Amino acid sequence: MDDAARTRAAAERSVGDVEPAALRSALTDRFDDAEMTPGALTLLSARALDPDVDLAGVEDHAAGVQLIYEGLRLTRELSQTEPWAAADLDVDGDIDADLDVLAADVSVSRGFYLLARTAAAGKAVETVRAFGRDQTLRRDTGPEEAAALDRNLEADVFELAVVAGTAAVGASAPADLLSYAAELAAGDDDRMPAVGALPDSTGDRIASLADEDRVASSADS
Repeated sequence: MDDAARTRAAAERSVGDVEPAALRSALTDRFDDAEMTPGALTLLSARALDPDVDLAGVEDHAAGVQLIYEGLRLTRELSQTEPWAAADLDVDGDIDADLDVLAADVSVSRGFYLLARTAAAGKAVETVRAFGRDQTLRRDTGPEEAAALDRNLEADVFELAVVAGTAAVGASAPADLLSYAAELAAGDDDRMPAVGALPDSTGDRIASLADEDRVASSADS
């Protein structure tokens, strides 16, 4: 099973108890169409530092990162498209939009739950707070500035992914590794890069940057 498939399966398992069924479907339907790159990068980061790691023990970390991204991505989409603007309140046309709002909330909350007792918990909180600040700031900016603020989400989530992945094997993500992760997310729009778009050298680069931090820490001590 590849990293994207592992992430999707873990994300689906994590919301398997969500009720009602329509809300659960609103979550899993998005997983079907989503790029699983955040979760895949989490698994890749863990494997880069420990090639023998049992990925079954890292899947919840990957799902947590993916769920937080999906929830924030949906929130961004809803805040900018205003799905209720054209809804006829006398019919059921607004129900899908209501479900999407609940799905976004549940996704972020469940992502937090999966990362709550890990060393990535603080970074998860920081990611959500940064998203809130960016979306508030974009209200008073022009199109180019707003687009740049939107793209911060993908960069922040990639940083969260390497933090969660390295934490899963008892390591940490130094500043240079976070910068590298943010660079991986760079693009001309706010679309999540596909898993296949990650360079073949990504794992080696993650390991190298983490090792540089370990050497520096040893020297300081």
